[in-house]
Amino acid sequence: MDYIILIAGFLLLVKGADFFVEGSSSIARKVRIPTLIIGLTLVAFGTSAPEAAVSITSALQGQNDMAIGNIVGSNIFNLLLVVGIAAFISPLKVKRSIIFKEFPFALLSAFVLLILAYDTQFQDSSKNILTQADGMMLLVLFGIFMYYLIELALTSRATTKGQQIETEAEAVEGSSISNFKSIIFAIGGIVGIILGGKFVVDAATEIALGLGMSESLVGLTIVAVGTSLPELVTSIVAARRGQSDIALGNVIGSNIFNVFFVLGISAWISPIAISDTVFFDMLFLLGISIVAYLFAITKKSIDKFEGIFLASTYIAYLTFIIIRN
Repeated sequence: MDYIILIAGFLLLVKGADFFVEGSSSIARKVRIPTLIIGLTLVAFGTSAPEAAVSITSALQGQNDMAIGNIVGSNIFNLLLVVGIAAFISPLKVKRSIIFKEFPFALLSAFVLLILAYDTQFQDSSKNILTQADGMMLLVLFGIFMYYLIELALTSRATTKGQQIETEAEAVEGSSISNFKSIIFAIGGIVGIILGGKFVVDAATEIALGLGMSESLVGLTIVAVGTSLPELVTSIVAARRGQSDIALGNVIGSNIFNVFFVLGISAWISPIAISDTVFFDMLFLLGISIVAYLFAITKKSIDKFEGIFLASTYIAYLTFIIIRN
């Protein structure tokens, strides 16, 4: 029964995120919010809504390993498997702004998370914990990133003279939907995300206990993969259409959102104690972030062979953490 609830929870998360993006994007367009801002915020962050639902629910229930494991695992999945598969389908061309601004933000998020979490090493503390103050710091960094996105969107809108970047939000637009339907989609999406998050956390916890798995392992594997499905689908579709900036930008935006906003809110709600085993995964996340960035800047693209390397690295990492448990 727990497995059925887990699958149902994943379905609610994925479809809830899809409906939320479609409904909220339609509302935003109707009140004349620039399309670029919609793409850089609602689409990238909407695909991270499942991670937000699971980690915030876990924090509220005191399941710290699940909360932190889900975010770290999702970001590793995004950088290795999502980018890897997308690059294998079609080499990803990397824009100048991604190299010099957005990707460094992703590197910063991985670095700041490690510094804030490793209290025994950097703050001479007896235990490692993301405090409410740490959560506020992450939220401040998220605010800075949002300010940058809005400024970038407005500048781009003024200089491109109406040229629009096609995003997933535009892809799902298809035909214009009514105001009433947009509101229903947005509200229904949020409800689906909240319910799905609760189902996934409760079912995954029961499965972990039944199989003798740790909460952190479940968060790093089953939950992380399940909540990252929207990013995977979005980036694969974008790669097949040759839209490299969306395929890569979606992952970078989602990873930044996961650390700065989701963990920021989670830690602010309830301080998150961090187990020692998760620090390897945090270091691994920082390491692969650097590797992916080097791939991006060397030829201003991530090619098929680099994509195979990234995807293969994820399989090796997954094997390692399962054996480690």
